[in-house]
Amino acid sequence: MGASQSISENSIHEFTVKDARGKDVNLNAYRGKVLLVINVASKCGFADANYTQLTQLYSTYKSRGLEILAFPCNQFLKKEPGTSIEAHDFACTRYKAQYPIFGKIRVNGSDSAPVFKFLKSQKSGFVGSRIKWNFTKFLVDQEGHVINRYSPTTKPLAIEKDIKKALRLA
Repeated sequence: MGASQSISENSIHEFTVKDARGKDVNLNAYRGKVLLVINVASKCGFADANYTQLTQLYSTYKSRGLEILAFPCNQFLKKEPGTSIEAHDFACTRYKAQYPIFGKIRVNGSDSAPVFKFLKSQKSGFVGSRIKWNFTKFLVDQEGHVINRYSPTTKPLAIEKDIKKALRLA
């Protein structure tokens, strides 16, 4: 009991996820890019600072190889109650997000999304492998390996130095 499911994948690029409209997206399409993968929630108190700063980072570093992959999640006090499309439209309309907003997922428990099982197996956080709250961030290198994990209270601009290093700009 409590044992985590074995993760046989060696790279995030081996996963297929659903976009906000339910269409399959093979993450191999992001091979060669530095990824910032985040579980997001529109009604969370961290939403404004995170979405604003994610948009800033994306506009600054997209042309240099950064991709932000946002996964709406309703697991933490039901802070993402709408549909996947509503979560997508919220981020794109209110915060001008131009990075991918995927379909809603679960990040903890036996039914957590396989991509998040992989991310958590690569880097533990303060509460072990479990995701503590909305806006937990994973920085992934060009080969699809997790470089670092950041807590929900770490604002995106606070990890800009790590992003620049991963992009080989620092």
